[in-house]
Amino acid sequence: MPVSAEVTQYKEKDVIVLKSGEYYAMIAPFMGSNLLRMRSEEKDIEIFRFDDKLSIDELKAESVLYGMPTLFYGNRLGKGVLKASDYTYQFTPNDAEGNYLHGFLHMREHEIVGVETDGTKAIGKTRYIYDEKDPMFETFPVKFTADFTFELDEDGMHYAVTITNDSDRQLPYSICNHTCVNAPFTPDGKGLDTRIFGSIGDEKWVLGADCLPTTETLPLDNHDKQYQTGSMVPVKHIINNDIYPMVNADVDGEAFRGVVISDIVSGKEIVYEVCDGFKFWIFWNYEGDKGFICPEPITWMIDASNLPLHNEESGYLELAPGESKTVTEKIFCR
Repeated sequence: MPVSAEVTQYKEKDVIVLKSGEYYAMIAPFMGSNLLRMRSEEKDIEIFRFDDKLSIDELKAESVLYGMPTLFYGNRLGKGVLKASDYTYQFTPNDAEGNYLHGFLHMREHEIVGVETDGTKAIGKTRYIYDEKDPMFETFPVKFTADFTFELDEDGMHYAVTITNDSDRQLPYSICNHTCVNAPFTPDGKGLDTRIFGSIGDEKWVLGADCLPTTETLPLDNHDKQYQTGSMVPVKHIINNDIYPMVNADVDGEAFRGVVISDIVSGKEIVYEVCDGFKFWIFWNYEGDKGFICPEPITWMIDASNLPLHNEESGYLELAPGESKTVTEKIFCR
């Protein structure tokens, strides 16, 4: 089995390229350790939205719309307010509704820590140290380190991100992946032949006009239930922040926490599994006409720090000084 891990150049920027078995992956530290490209060469599956014609500046300008960026903090904070247990932080609103959207970690240039092979594994590691040198530090003076590990083997990509609180304050903790999966994902596939299954619970969260949770939930309607049955067509119609609690679903008698994107003609599938640190699914497809679906796993509910809910309901979490937390994901084709 061919296995390799190397630092190379993509449009004059350093990237990590991993190869193992049928899989190829490219990680872009220049845009927040984005898993910018992943392919199954054997099955001719291009997993993530990728456009080689874009310049580096164009990619950075739309960094959440390509590959698999990691967001800290994911989605919105109402009016830019982040209420921690020991302090209230005010970020500058940056969306049309006057909220603070997606954080800053995915927009930073990260450090390559190392690349190596270990048997059938091709491994890349990156890091970002957030401290006084970051332009956001005056707004958010809470030091932390983000460590990313990408392990590619014959079973697919095994991804982990660890956040460590390096400060003397409480660090609000939330990870979200704005995972841009192609639909269709094969050269001859069609969007209307694509389906998505998601391990969602039996209720849907309601958003207001400001794109923030009202804290109301509703039973699933026929639209929502299509995620549970795997019959949802993820493109050619608008999916705009469908939000559900994440559960372990029963798939073929096995517990499964994730999504499966399938082509009903070829039978090919992309499987995206996540750990139980993720509590909610958000589905979004950018008006439905761009050829991709974002199944976004997130550890807390949108605007969690400001919601009048118990932390067990909202997923709100803080890391104490010196504390770390890791979440993991796996992506493969079949």
